[in-house]
Amino acid sequence: MTLALDKPRAGSPGGAVTVGPQDADRIGEIARALAPVADGRIDTPEWVDAARTAWCDLPVGLRRALRSFRRDSGPSGALLVRGLPVGEETLPETPTVRGSVQRTADVAAAVLLTVASGLGDPAAFRPEKTGALVQDVVPVPGQEDFQGNAGSVLLSFHTENAFHPHRPDFVMLLCLRADHEGVAGLRTACVRQVLPLLSDTSRTALQKEEFVTDAPPSFGSVPGAAAPHAVLTGAADDPDVRVDFAATRATTRRAQSALDELNRLFDLTAQTIRLTPGDLAIVDNRVTVHGRTSFRPRYDGQDRWLQRSFVLTDLRRSRGLRAQDGYVLD
Repeated sequence: MTLALDKPRAGSPGGAVTVGPQDADRIGEIARALAPVADGRIDTPEWVDAARTAWCDLPVGLRRALRSFRRDSGPSGALLVRGLPVGEETLPETPTVRGSVQRTADVAAAVLLTVASGLGDPAAFRPEKTGALVQDVVPVPGQEDFQGNAGSVLLSFHTENAFHPHRPDFVMLLCLRADHEGVAGLRTACVRQVLPLLSDTSRTALQKEEFVTDAPPSFGSVPGAAAPHAVLTGAADDPDVRVDFAATRATTRRAQSALDELNRLFDLTAQTIRLTPGDLAIVDNRVTVHGRTSFRPRYDGQDRWLQRSFVLTDLRRSRGLRAQDGYVLD
């Protein structure tokens, strides 16, 4: 066994584990063995079934760490896995088109979806990147100021798909290529660290249904998306958080004041990690918001390239939105 539990890397989002060379080789073999399944079409149920089976063959130390994180994501609500194989030696140029996705079973995509199949079930949203289970997060020319994965300016803190009634439970980001200067950083902030710092007034206000989160135009009409909601829900001492500071609007003055305080405290307690190839960041989307520092893309084929997948821990709850019990929500 060559997987080690580490102290967090400086500025890293919480705990970290490192996959040693022998285990990385083994994971690479498992990923490559998935390539011919369903003709390599990773969005098919047959391929995802194979990835779920392959999960059992991953190194036991990695599986234990991931399952432990699934049960309790800790005070940071984020985990960094280092040393995973991503097929660096055969990577093509970084995509530069908006909506870029991965549809075939290369090493990185196979690793990402195998891990996703152990944490829960991979899932996607059809209006978002055509419902692909593995999505490219890359800078796109002309989209520099966009508040989303195609931009390169500071990306504000958000719960992934905060407007949606079936938000991902986990967001997974696997680094294939870092930015040229090594300055792009994934920022995370957990409500568990902010809660003791919140004023009583703001904590109470954030529990009221006095907030509305707008859906992107591409999603069209999503049942329940426009309904007022609370930012903090669930257990008073360990609440879930639902907010997107670029899309969530307060409907009262007290709500706006509370939202502003929450944003300040997230910024105060935030941690930043500059991902390098083979790093997988897993964010507990129920309790942790994430964003990104700014960086300067060159559009030369070697820009920052992450691949993203979403995980639902209870796929059954979204059955009414998934045709033929598949993995894509309409």
